[in-house]
Amino acid sequence: MLKWLDENLEEFLMVALLIAMTVIMGIQVFARYALGASLSWSEELTRYLFIWSGFISVSYCTKKCISIKIEQFVAMFPRRGKALFKVVNHTIELALFLYLIPYAVLYLKSAFESGQVSPACQIPMYYIQAAPLFSFVLVAFRIVQRWIIEFKIVIRKDEEKEEK
Repeated sequence: MLKWLDENLEEFLMVALLIAMTVIMGIQVFARYALGASLSWSEELTRYLFIWSGFISVSYCTKKCISIKIEQFVAMFPRRGKALFKVVNHTIELALFLYLIPYAVLYLKSAFESGQVSPACQIPMYYIQAAPLFSFVLVAFRIVQRWIIEFKIVIRKDEEKEEK
């Protein structure tokens, strides 16, 4: 179960959120055009699902090592150089997300304290405002995983040189 979660968590959540958004907006379109009645809650709920999807996608991109970077610059390096570059890159990314986590906690804490609820669905806003904290913690975990993978490549190359 843990292996499946490690390999598929972000994909599963993003697919589930996309299906939910599609179904909700499909119901809204049907209600508006076939029944002549608009649903007050559908667009709000879809917006919140989209917010969660966006934050989860950050973790997905980190896990798959998909990010904005200078591909031609990285491609110039040999395999070990690429791995070193990625280790440095992952270290900077990890520092950034570890820096952001306390601010996400404060943001979530303020949502708890305010007691604010969404206008149409009456959903407590801390459910929506928990997305950054969830995402940043998951991203930090994924960065550590990627960092370990790249660091092993660097160490393996050093060991191969010593054997020769």
